[in-house]
Parts: sequence; C-alpha cells; structure tokens
Amino acid sequence: MIEVKNVTKRFGSTLSLDNVSLTFEKDDYVALMGPNGAGKTTLIRLILGYYHPSHGEVRIDGLDAIKQRISVLERISFIPQLPPPIKLSLNELMSYVCASAKITKESIEYFAKEMELDLKENLNKSFFKLSGGMKQKMLIAISLAKKSEIIIYDEPTANLDPKARDNFYRLLKQNENGKISLFVTHRLDEIHEIVNRQIYMDLGKVVSDEKV
Repeated sequence: MIEVKNVTKRFGSTLSLDNVSLTFEKDDYVALMGPNGAGKTTLIRLILGYYHPSHGEVRIDGLDAIKQRISVLERISFIPQLPPPIKLSLNELMSYVCASAKITKESIEYFAKEMELDLKENLNKSFFKLSGGMKQKMLIAISLAKKSEIIIYDEPTANLDPKARDNFYRLLKQNENGKISLFVTHRLDEIHEIVNRQIYMDLGKVVSDEKV
C-alpha cells in the first residue's frame, strides 16, 4: 500500500503539491494525468523518497519513504521519462542490477527478447550510447524482471515505436496481478484497457479520482 497523507511540497515560493492525500492498494492500476506543472512528477519523486515533503508524510507498506528509503526502493520498479545517463555496458548493467536487486540475467534476457531488444548484438555497448528506444526497452525488461510489488512508469512509451508499445502493454497485462501500477501519462487511449483508476491533477491538487 502507498499512503500519501496531507502532503504539501514547496520549492522556495513555488507550491508544487497542495495538501494532497491519496491511497493506492494492491490491484490499483492508475493513470496519473494532468498538464505540465500539475504536480505529477513531484508526487512520484516523493513516493520514491527523492524529495522530502514540506508537510505531511508518505508511507510504502507502512515504511517511511524518507527514513526507510532503501527498504522502500526494494519494493519499487521505476522507469523515468528520460533514461538516466548510465555509462555501463549492457552486460555490466545487468550484472549490477542482478546483484543489487537479486534477479537473474535470464529473466532480464527473457523480457528483453519479448521487447525485441537484441541483447547479444549490443551486450558490450554503453547504455548511454544506445538509441532512446533501445534504452527504454532495456529499462522495461529490468523493471519486469524485478517483479516488484509497485511499478511506476513516467511516460514509458515516449521513445517506443508502435510495435514495441504493443509488446510493452502485452507484457504488462500478463504480469499485472497483485501489483500497484502507476502510469504518468498523456496517452490515456493507449492504457485505458490496463488501468482501473484515473487520477487527474492540476495546480498541485487532485481534481478527480475515479474508478473505471
């Protein structure tokens, strides 16, 4: 469970979140929508423990997102809108992820194949030098291999071609049971068959929160 309790977040004089309270439970598949500056990314970064709330608290399975961040991140798979500038080769990246997240290379390789990412041809290439689509496919493969209780995707299909998008959503539907999935998206038409809850934010507030 994710509990966001009366959370306000300020950056100097700018109010990014204004007394937001939300609860996400197992089998919630959520489209988080709103214009730029609505507070969506701030909310996600608070859940991940990247930001400290100015007021209120965020708890993941009862754990404080700030004070117990290592334990919290063990429960979460996150894919940002912009892939991080990782300089490791794909082989080195897989070795690091397998050691830190206790998953197998075989599992990553399976999901990479399902995403039609040719690992064999690119194993020794730097992640940083791959195309945007290849980076996204690799991050998706890692996130699914981790089998986390909570999956957070920030515009996950932005760099994917239509076939890769189809593969991504097919894999999500096959692996969604018993999870919390949050999708920060402007493409509701793509994920309407996956989500069962739609949250719309604007000016740091939750404007609507509906089951669908």
